[in-house]
Amino acid sequence: MEIRRLSKLFDVLEAYPELEAQIMNIAPPFKSLKNPVLRQTVGKLATLEKVAQVGGMDPDRLVNTLRRAVGQAELSPEHAARLVLDLQRKEQDPEWVSGEPEFIVNGTELLQQGEVPLGRVNELLGQLAPGRFLLLVTNFEPSPILEAMRKQERRVFHKTSGANQEQHLTFIG
Repeated sequence: MEIRRLSKLFDVLEAYPELEAQIMNIAPPFKSLKNPVLRQTVGKLATLEKVAQVGGMDPDRLVNTLRRAVGQAELSPEHAARLVLDLQRKEQDPEWVSGEPEFIVNGTELLQQGEVPLGRVNELLGQLAPGRFLLLVTNFEPSPILEAMRKQERRVFHKTSGANQEQHLTFIG
């Protein structure tokens, strides 16, 4: 298993049980994962990105620390799938999409890792502060997600990036 930012904690610990102590030292709240029931539930929801956030650590630094510990090569910034976004508001954009998104989901990266972006979007929407929005970035128009969000009666706005017409920006509030 290749360790990445969006790897689930449960999967990492199943593949590399020797990382348990290191992860729990970085993010003490995850010590509860010694409980098998919590490990099954929380571990399958929490990504390494979330562990880093809870531990007050840069996610890329955490991933590379764990990768080194198991003999995997460090990920360079271009492999970390950093997004370059053009979020300048256009006149035709709805008012509610102004400002910075509370969460950004790289849907293209999730799909490349075999994950469905809708699950991550729904997980983060549950944490979304009132009046804020989430940004889903893909390399295609995510029609099924747009439809699912409308069925949930969410505010949805989709456009392509001004700088990169192959980059699709879906704002969900």
